[in-house]
Formats: sequence, C-alpha cells, structure tokens
Amino acid sequence: MRVLHTSDWHVGRTFHGADLLAEQDHVLGHLAELVESEAVDVVVVAGDVYDRAVPSAEAVRVATRALARLRRAGAELVITSGNHDSAARLGAFAEFAAAGGLHLRTAVDDIDRPVLLSDEHGPVAVYGVPYLEPDTARHALGVPRARGHTEVLTEAMRRVRRDLADRPSGTRSVVAAHAFVTGGAGSQSERTIAVGGVEQVPGSVFDGVDYVALGHLHGPQRLAEHLRYSGSPLAYSFSETARKAVWLVDLDAGGLAGVRRCALPVPRDLATARGTLEELLESPEYEALVDCYLSVTLTDRVRPLDAMRRLRERFPHAVHMEWEPEGGTTAVLRYAEAVRGRSDAEIASGFLTDCRGEPPNERERALLERALEDAGRADPGGRGQR
Repeated sequence: MRVLHTSDWHVGRTFHGADLLAEQDHVLGHLAELVESEAVDVVVVAGDVYDRAVPSAEAVRVATRALARLRRAGAELVITSGNHDSAARLGAFAEFAAAGGLHLRTAVDDIDRPVLLSDEHGPVAVYGVPYLEPDTARHALGVPRARGHTEVLTEAMRRVRRDLADRPSGTRSVVAAHAFVTGGAGSQSERTIAVGGVEQVPGSVFDGVDYVALGHLHGPQRLAEHLRYSGSPLAYSFSETARKAVWLVDLDAGGLAGVRRCALPVPRDLATARGTLEELLESPEYEALVDCYLSVTLTDRVRPLDAMRRLRERFPHAVHMEWEPEGGTTAVLRYAEAVRGRSDAEIASGFLTDCRGEPPNERERALLERALEDAGRADPGGRGQR
C-alpha cells in the first residue's frame, strides 16, 4: 500500500497580508497529480487543513476542490484536525463523508477507531489523533490528572495500541497525529501549543506502529525512519527556506518498506534584500527578485518617506520591510527618561528625529510650534500645556 503524507495546508492563510488562495489551489492540485502518477492508495492529512477555526467561504471552496481532486485521482482520504482547525466543524458529517472515501478523525472518541483498508498483504489500520488540548482532552480521555501534552498523547496512543493488539496478526498501522515532537525544528509560522511552558512530547510516545504521519511543524523532516513531518505545502514565513515536500510511504507484508520524498512546486519564491532604498530601486543586481515575495531591510541613514509604496513600484510582491540604519543607535529609549525636563516642542522634535534619523528642519519646527499652540487653545482646561 502506498500512502501520501501531507499536513498543515492552512487554507485561507495570508503571507504578510498577501492572499495565498491561488497558490494554495495550485500546490494542492499538484497533490492530485502525484496520487495519479505514483499510484497512491491513501492520502493522510495530519491536521491544520484550515488556518482558522471559522474559515472563509473562499477557503472552504479551495479545500473542498482539493479534496475532490484527490478523491477523483483514486485515493482514499484520512484527515485529522490540528490546533488551527475547529475539530467539530471539520468533522461535521463524518459518517456521510466516509461513504465517499473521505474519512474524518477529529474526535477523541474516534482515536481508537481506525480507517480499515486492505491490500494484497492484508489489512492496514489508519488511526487519526487530532490535536489534543490537555486541559480539555484529559477529561475526555479519562485521565483527569494529566497535565500536559505528553500525558494526553500517551493515553491516546495506549488506546491505539490496545485496539491494534485486537486486530488480526500482521495488521499494519499508520497514525496521523498533530503534535510537537522533541527533535523537530520549528519555524516562525507555527502557533505555539505550549501548556505550562512545555509543548514537546518524546518520539517514544508513538512507538509500536509502522508509520507516524506528523503535523504541526512546517518544515519536512525525519525524526526517525517511521516518524516524520511532511511540513506545509507552502512557505508561510521567510524562515522557511527548505523546499516544500510530501512523503510517499510504502507498506509491504512486513510493515514499513520505504519512504520517499517528493518535492512540491513553488508558485512564488521567497527572497530577502538589504540596502538603501536607492540601491534597491536602481541596482540591476536585484532584478532577479522582481517576481519574489520579498522581505526588505533598508539601511538608509534617514528613514525614507513612503518607502513601501516606492519599493512596490519595482517589486510588486514586496510584503515586509524593516529599517536598520547603518551605524544607527541600538539604545533602548525609556519614556520617562526621554521626556524628563523637556518641553512639548522638544519631545515632538525628538520623536521625529528618532523615527527618521534626522531632526526636523526649520519649516517643520514652525509647523510643530503652531500645532502645539492650536492644541493648547483648543483645551480650555489647560491639559494640553506642560
């Protein structure tokens, strides 16, 4: 049996304000092409189908279209919920969906109720372990003294192994779980799932099954031969420089036979650039970045006015900008110290200097004085005066 392991679609997510639905639709469509070309039997999605508990109508359409294409390509689908999903919403109509080959495992009561598939070697049990919020899951799992992720996942996997032990000898097993396993490398785009300062669980919690399809971390990575993250199909932060991928997992009569990485297409590259605004706008060396999602660090001594608008005239997909003046101060300014003994005009002038890197000119100082005078006259109680 061949399994395609994917996760963390985050349909509906934006990238620094840029709409990603078209890119998500493109990459998820490629998964259907993989199912067909690689003769995939089952697609496992290990949580975070959506980016929000209440996704937009447009996000639902993209996700539904992706699932329909995967099913038409010939694969069964097994999906569990992540910390971004609403488990109840994602799992709605699960019994009806199963009749069409879409198997939703989003409830605690379903953890030890596998999706049963078969091939020429016999049965394969696919279990779904949704994201388990410890404070609520411990009661649902019947372990009220559990205090963290390790304890509730230990109980969840105890139920999985108990059910597996009751299956016919030779039954192979796959677990889809949404969790932060020790040894995994995070990125800037995951939402923390820390409880009491501890969010990671040891990989040994998942011992006893043939393959564990993990979700939550957004970079594809191998923790053990049978324990892997597929990562998200798109980059959701500039820290995600590794090529996105999915895992193709083969099971034979003895269990895990092999795992192969398949790279995903990149609809738009990510890039960073550093320099003065003039350099970025004029230098030919940056021409290759015109079509990239771009994060810019400006090094001008004085903060340029309307910099992002001007950057987007050359780089239409510039989405993030910071200002780090060359030789600029890194001192921490404290408000009480900054204003002590200074007039309103001096404070306003200092604010402009801190923001732009140079003091206001004579005309700007005159405008500030006039504005302060008008504010004082408009405040009959004198609260505008120092």
